[in-house]
Amino acid sequence: MAGAVVAGVLACAGTPALAQDRDLWGAATIAPGREGILDVTGHEGAEPGTTLTLSAPRGTRVTGTPLDAPGLRGRVAADGRSGTYTVTADATGQPARDRMFPFVLAVPADAVPGTRLHGCELRVTDAWGVRRAAGRCAVTVGLAGPTLTRPLSGVPLGTRPEIAGTAHPGARVTVRDKDDHEACATTAAPDGTWTCTPGPAFPAGRNRLQAVATLNGVSAMSEQIDISVATEARAGQ
Repeated sequence: MAGAVVAGVLACAGTPALAQDRDLWGAATIAPGREGILDVTGHEGAEPGTTLTLSAPRGTRVTGTPLDAPGLRGRVAADGRSGTYTVTADATGQPARDRMFPFVLAVPADAVPGTRLHGCELRVTDAWGVRRAAGRCAVTVGLAGPTLTRPLSGVPLGTRPEIAGTAHPGARVTVRDKDDHEACATTAAPDGTWTCTPGPAFPAGRNRLQAVATLNGVSAMSEQIDISVATEARAGQ
């Protein structure tokens, strides 16, 4: 469950609509086919019956309202198009300042990385359904982290071993060593696989590799792998 923390406001029911509080705002970056969390912060003084609603961006679904706290009731619409948190009578005396209201969003697998999804909206209504605050949220399609499948850790390697892995099709993949020097770079094939061979030879000894994938202005990193580079003669024994 790859997402981003954002800021917003849950206005109190006693204030005029949009008059004495900041507009709601939120942002999150979620990779295709993944779920991520969009958080909205609460405002002190929300009264029973006040409801915070997230309308999901087009093509996405709200799949959870995981906050379990006294005085709050989370709910997801049956069609996944929205999620809500409602302040209950049990909230009397419960502090709301700086509280995070998390909504879980699912992004479809065919979403294009780097795309900003439209239609994400936030609103707060009081117990009588009167709007007290409103705003928008920005959800950007992120990029799943690439993988490194070769070389294997713990196997003595030559100074220019083949490096391989997977990434989002079309992503530019750059492999860097422990000193952040570029080892090699390539583009992931339509099936998501990629391979490249270092240009400059690795020095003998311990090293560390990490792949960085970039596509349409978004990027993601793989886990690091430790490698051991021997001389060509020793690696071939």
